[in-house]
Amino acid sequence: MTEHIVLHREDNILHIQIDRPKKRNALTQAMYSAIEEALGQAAEDNTRAVVISGSKECFTAGNDLRDFMNGGLKADSPVMRFLHRIATFEKPLIAAVAGHAIGVGTTLLFHCDLVYATADAKLKTPFVDLALVPEAASSLLMPIGLGYQRAAAMLMLGESMSGAEAHAAGVVNKIVAPEELIDTALAKARILATKPPAALRMTKALMKKTDSEAVMARMMEEGQLFMERLSSPEAMEAFSAFMQQRAPDFSKFS
Repeated sequence: MTEHIVLHREDNILHIQIDRPKKRNALTQAMYSAIEEALGQAAEDNTRAVVISGSKECFTAGNDLRDFMNGGLKADSPVMRFLHRIATFEKPLIAAVAGHAIGVGTTLLFHCDLVYATADAKLKTPFVDLALVPEAASSLLMPIGLGYQRAAAMLMLGESMSGAEAHAAGVVNKIVAPEELIDTALAKARILATKPPAALRMTKALMKKTDSEAVMARMMEEGQLFMERLSSPEAMEAFSAFMQQRAPDFSKFS
């Protein structure tokens, strides 16, 4: 485990909290490993439902770029193990989203069964702005879930989507007041925990069956392209600009 991932256990409900507020809950390889290990354990024990949350101010700012450069999306990296785990997790998975949900903070929501958010939550997928490509099969799931044009606005233009807009688009189940967010997600988890677990798992599997193979194939394809992009001249310019807090200059690239 890592100090930045806090596990709360309530009977047969697991609450995974991302807790790195000084870095806006940016995810490191160690944090990905901790979440994946917790989900792996939950898949095998008597856990009936899992809630994932961040802080009141931020769900997650996405990847810690300095740390991410050391592991990236290699097939056996903590990031890929985490992505595979959430894509194949058989039990109910609930997200409670407040504040910024950047990059994987948005893409993981398309693998959750229920999503609750505050009205001012901000979903953003700035992969192209970093000269990268989408991950977590979001290039497949976002056009399906949002419609192609709305997904293109997020993935290509880098436009953000508020919690209220995500609710209108069907990505979020309900908009909740900030002080009620965690309680609402946990209340739904408690309801799920009272239901027959095998029937729940089968129902989830049936709903995901049509896209399951395509999701895994797209995730692997994205991962390969993502790794190639990390060492590209465009990405070097994007990362340098980010670290130097300046606007990137892509005018020399074709």
